[in-house]
Amino acid sequence: TSPDGTETTRDSSEREQTVESESGPPVDEGDIRQVEIEALGDQGDGVGKIEGGYVVIVTETEPGDTVTAEMETVRENFAIAQVTTSGSEDHSL
Repeated sequence: TSPDGTETTRDSSEREQTVESESGPPVDEGDIRQVEIEALGDQGDGVGKIEGGYVVIVTETEPGDTVTAEMETVRENFAIAQVTTSGSEDHSL
């Protein structure tokens, strides 16, 4: 029984490691994504979500904006991004 239990434990550990690496952020620093801003955060920055519901905070945006943004800081549950293209001209139309 001991050898079987040991093999099972190793199997479980390997599976857990695989799941952990797959559940990380869907972006890396420097990645560029299109983000639709849905709300304002506590400090006045725009908040949107990308694939898998991952939260992206984009400075100098507001709800309703759809921007192309570069990920500057990436954390497990959210990223902070900066707008890469100027969309302010579109608001004047």
